[in-house]
Amino acid sequence: MNTKIIAAAVIGIIAGFAAGFLIANSLNRSELAAAQAEAAELRRSATPPGSRAQNMELSDQEIRAKIAEADQNSDNFQYQKTLGLALYTYAAMKQDARLLEEVAKLLERAHKLNPDDYDVLVSLGNISFDLGQIKKDESLNERARELYRNALSKNEKDANVRTSLGVSFLAAQNPDPKKAIEELSAAVEIDPKNDKALRYLAQAYADAGDKENAAKFLEELKKVDPENPAIAEIEKKIAG
Repeated sequence: MNTKIIAAAVIGIIAGFAAGFLIANSLNRSELAAAQAEAAELRRSATPPGSRAQNMELSDQEIRAKIAEADQNSDNFQYQKTLGLALYTYAAMKQDARLLEEVAKLLERAHKLNPDDYDVLVSLGNISFDLGQIKKDESLNERARELYRNALSKNEKDANVRTSLGVSFLAAQNPDPKKAIEELSAAVEIDPKNDKALRYLAQAYADAGDKENAAKFLEELKKVDPENPAIAEIEKKIAG
């Protein structure tokens, strides 16, 4: 499988506060097509040819078989990384939280084998964040921040990672809008049209009681993504 395609597909998976769903990855059409191709390849590699129609569904048995194969090749960094990222993409598309802990094990193993791999750092940070929200475990949120900061030390211009770091402060058990604003402002400075950064920056300002800046960045969000489902919620916060 092409790990570059997988990595491109797995972008900024963060909790959807207003949308009410667990995994809110923002795949555009080309990225979704790439992710679907990778998941299809994963399915083909797990299923004997002709055994059933090729489709986008992976059975538990197929997933178990691939994870068992990874366990048997525990010192193979590329295998852990490729399977981990592919299964994370699949879990995101299917919004299947059950897979996250298995994916975390694969990527933790990959991280130990190669602590400097950027794709693994970012994805492991995202999974730690997701699991922290599911389990309401602030230590996992802190782990996510550690991984995001490690990634940013290697690429400080990654607006998506900077956004995820900022969101982690909004999603903390004791939210810190000021720290969120600091990171999200940096993300917007890097990429002024980053819809996720604009959305959460507007939200952070609203949470901090700064309605003027909240309205400012909400207007920027409307220009970039006028159909964003968070717009109405942020408008209510500003008006309240």
